[in-house]
Amino acid sequence: MTTQTATFAKARGGKALPKAPTPIKISEDCLRDLKEVFKLLSDGNRLKILIALAQDGEMHVTALCDMLGQSQPAVSHHLTLLRARRLVGYRRDGKHNYYRLECGPLTKLLEEVFANCGNGHRQIQLDQFALAFKKTK
Repeated sequence: MTTQTATFAKARGGKALPKAPTPIKISEDCLRDLKEVFKLLSDGNRLKILIALAQDGEMHVTALCDMLGQSQPAVSHHLTLLRARRLVGYRRDGKHNYYRLECGPLTKLLEEVFANCGNGHRQIQLDQFALAFKKTK
């Protein structure tokens, strides 16, 4: 983890400056992994693949090609990147690959984020709504 130091000073007019920010509580490994996941999710086609797999469960590559309107090599490239980060898994049935969403690695990242940023509540408060993390099973 990294820590930050700050010096406190008085602004013009003698008013105290706001307090220094709290050090980030998430590990460097978690930050690196989140950055990589967000890079993958920043591509609309990969995000569509993950959403489709979340909605429909296991899907054949051809179905993903039809959904995206892309060639098999293009979709396979996206799937290879998602597999490398273990966001999707697959099974082979003869000549065909069927892909599914793999939640384990993302769940671990979210657990760390919410445990450290949710002030012990597994919830992060944003302006008028809150993001909550609830592990089932």
